[in-house]
Amino acid sequence: MSSTESPSVPAASVLPRVAPVRVGEGERLRSVGLPGVTLSLRSRPPAREGLPPAFFVHGLGGSSQNWSSLMAELDGVVDGEAVDLPGFGDSPPPDDGDYSITGHARAVIRCLDAADRGPVHLFGNSLGGAVATRVAAVRPDLVRTLTLVSPALPELRIQRTAVPTGLLGVPGIAALFTRLTREWTAEQRVRGVMALCYGDPGRVSTEAFGHAVEELERRQQLPYFWDAMARSARGIVNAYTLGGQHGLWRQAERVLAPTLLIYGGRDQLVGFRMARKAARSFRDSRLLSLPEAGHVAMMEYPEVVAGAFRDLLAQAGTPGGDPAAETDTDTES
Repeated sequence: MSSTESPSVPAASVLPRVAPVRVGEGERLRSVGLPGVTLSLRSRPPAREGLPPAFFVHGLGGSSQNWSSLMAELDGVVDGEAVDLPGFGDSPPPDDGDYSITGHARAVIRCLDAADRGPVHLFGNSLGGAVATRVAAVRPDLVRTLTLVSPALPELRIQRTAVPTGLLGVPGIAALFTRLTREWTAEQRVRGVMALCYGDPGRVSTEAFGHAVEELERRQQLPYFWDAMARSARGIVNAYTLGGQHGLWRQAERVLAPTLLIYGGRDQLVGFRMARKAARSFRDSRLLSLPEAGHVAMMEYPEVVAGAFRDLLAQAGTPGGDPAAETDTDTES
């Protein structure tokens, strides 16, 4: 895999000049050119040689920054990289404009194949959880363990609080929303998102809130910002309607990797009631229920999520785990 300072793919060559993306203390960014897509990857220098590789996939509207706290907690456990999916974070849109679950999964697979670091410990949140499920199902050789935080898997009864997000996928709605909210400040938008995604928005520090506002202001200058959001939301809705072998629940049943499922009791986007169904569907699963968490437990309770992952490694007999970990397959806290 080659890192590139100035990607040559068409989508990347026409990007406007915007403020640089934030790089946290101890982090580094690199840009990787792949067939049809250019991806930005965020990582921390490994604490030592020989650590097992991990790969982190964010949710709708998120970026690799969503994993910064968890990656710091797992320093010395894995050698991790978090991706900005095409059209999000610091990654330009894909050349083919494909923002479907399959399109995002294809980008992840290309990245992992090119790096030749697999199999990896694969993490996914929300949209990224659906993407990671598909990757684990179709390319089991690339996935050592699977950790899903509030994965966007099909629900028969969608929560009312999740409906506006799903409506972004309806043609024209994103443009209408943009016009109706033209006067909203970045601060107002970020507060709304945090109220929707966090079990307790009060846990967000002033510094973290400021960073989120800066990132949103940066992204709103990108001409493809709302298009990437709308098309990815449409990709989730379309994936919910697929049946047969391509259905996400059917693919969940095909996952061979030991799987850690994390659900928040205050999640307004993915129903907490889906936790048990997920635990039954993934054949080798452990369930961690966090009653006070919302949709982004890895940002709200990174130390708890890190501890559960270390337990998963121990239970699965994988290097890096806690040998004293419990062996129960269904854990609630």
